[in-house]
Amino acid sequence: MKKDLIKIIKKAGNILKEGFYTDKNITFKAKKDLVTQFDVAVEKYLKKKFSKRFKEFNIIAEESDNSNIEFNNSIIIDPIDGTTNFVNGVPHTAISVGVYKNKKPYLAIVYNPILDELYTAKIGKGAFLNGKKLKVSHEDNFQKALLATGFPYTSGTDENDLNDVVKKIKDVLPLCQDLRRLGSASLDLCYVAKGTYEGYYEMNLKPWDVSAGVLILTEAGGIVSNISGGEYNLFEDKYLVASNGKIHNEFIKNLNL
Repeated sequence: MKKDLIKIIKKAGNILKEGFYTDKNITFKAKKDLVTQFDVAVEKYLKKKFSKRFKEFNIIAEESDNSNIEFNNSIIIDPIDGTTNFVNGVPHTAISVGVYKNKKPYLAIVYNPILDELYTAKIGKGAFLNGKKLKVSHEDNFQKALLATGFPYTSGTDENDLNDVVKKIKDVLPLCQDLRRLGSASLDLCYVAKGTYEGYYEMNLKPWDVSAGVLILTEAGGIVSNISGGEYNLFEDKYLVASNGKIHNEFIKNLNL
């Protein structure tokens, strides 16, 4: 299944890459939430190929109506994670596909065709970037940790969310090495998996943002939790917290100051 997934996703990556370098028709799903014709085209291509090739799985996808789809044996698609980057020519954008069996992660692919980065993972088999095995950072000193975060679309409409984002930055930034905000949750998780970041946190993520990245990170030796340190639920938790595992307890503590 993994080989077939990669083949299909790489072909869909050609659509993303073509769109990255051409004019886009941009519409807004919300005040800050963009969508382009290329998001729709990539998703349509993936759904068509996956539904034909992997009939035992249903499909949950960002630009589709998922109201009548039960999460269980599911393929979760983000056709372009980092659409704002995609629109503005920032090469931190990717196709994210997470495969779940009985609601548990099974396979994960995150593909950035602009930088030619293919992140893959299978449960119990490790995580890889372009075939090279990934391993999280060994850094255990929080003051030396490079962290990543993201800002929710609701920051433009929900003052409580905006205040919470600002508070956590104010609490955490003095205690770590620095913070990065590159705008693609799937890739941020992959960057923790390959040891670029020691940790990453964000609020209001959707299942398609992180369905692949969480497996890639855990297979590289990292940890994913909610903000209380418990098991992260794709559909329910407000915050995702991810790390190399070595700073996780202190990370959780500092996010809850």
